[in-house]
Amino acid sequence: MQLKLSASQLPFASFLLIAPFFLWGTAMVAMKGVIPHTTPLFMAGVRLIPAGVLILIAAAFMGKPQPKGQAAWLWIALFALVDGTLFQGFLAEGLVRTSAGLGSVMIDSQPLAVALLSLWLFQEHIGFWGWLGLGLGVAGISLIGLPDEWILHFFNSGANITIGNWQDLFASGEGLMLLAALSMAVGTVLIRFVCRHADPVSATGWHMILGGLPLWGISSVVESQQWENLGGSDLVALGYATVFGSAIAYGLFFYFASSGSLTSLSSLTFLTPVFALLFGNLFLSEVLSSLQWVGVFLTLISIYLINQRDTLAGQNNVTVTVGEIANIQQPISEASAKKLNPLTLAVRESKTEILP
Repeated sequence: MQLKLSASQLPFASFLLIAPFFLWGTAMVAMKGVIPHTTPLFMAGVRLIPAGVLILIAAAFMGKPQPKGQAAWLWIALFALVDGTLFQGFLAEGLVRTSAGLGSVMIDSQPLAVALLSLWLFQEHIGFWGWLGLGLGVAGISLIGLPDEWILHFFNSGANITIGNWQDLFASGEGLMLLAALSMAVGTVLIRFVCRHADPVSATGWHMILGGLPLWGISSVVESQQWENLGGSDLVALGYATVFGSAIAYGLFFYFASSGSLTSLSSLTFLTPVFALLFGNLFLSEVLSSLQWVGVFLTLISIYLINQRDTLAGQNNVTVTVGEIANIQQPISEASAKKLNPLTLAVRESKTEILP
């Protein structure tokens, strides 16, 4: 990815780029034991509102400006509705109604939607290697998340697997996870427009607060016993998911999404189920099958192909900015004034000659 960072910061920047997806994956592991003890919309609000407050406190310490003007608040409100209320609401309800594997495949397929939106809105170059990487990424997370018997049945008897009609799809939660993926993809693109009117860090904090309040409002009407069954370990898991899985992860993600390639950044979402599986294996003794290990391998290849697509396509042209040209010309002109005589070159057009 192209980022506004100096060369001396690159190793640290690489760690920060991966951090949101590491934190999301580990937060999913932490939340597995909490879901049966609370309600989905309340849990979604917990992941947003306290995290938004923490981000605003951090923005104040960093000296980030607060949003000003009607246009800034309108974009933040739209951002909050799509990426806050809709995304977290669909995600929380979908997690209750779907299997973890199939749900993760659907939610982590959103880089495809981000790539299409970025191509349409910002003319981001994707190319052959980028599309190949996206395809391998979807294949990889499918091997990670889908049941092995589904995959084996697909290869043995062809694509005759049926999940039921569309009503069953939405009732079981897969449709909700798909809507969550689309909401996150639109939210990732919206941050570019938000940042034209507001600081990305401050905007992220406010969108989490404004997006979480409707979730708590709906939860107070349609849900009950939101916190009565929560134990000490549940509170620790909620704290981790809020501070690390929301505040830090979303702050970093939308900061990077405000500049650079959205397709490249979004492709790293494929890492989320990989981290979730690995840490589920480490802490919950979940065993990875052979097909899941193949999925992990394909996912890593896909991320490499997407982020190195220009290099693989041979587009390594060096871009020199106007400021860099000015910095180069200044010492040359000073040196020529002191040591070199003026030199005039005559340039004329000539026909191509073929030497014997």
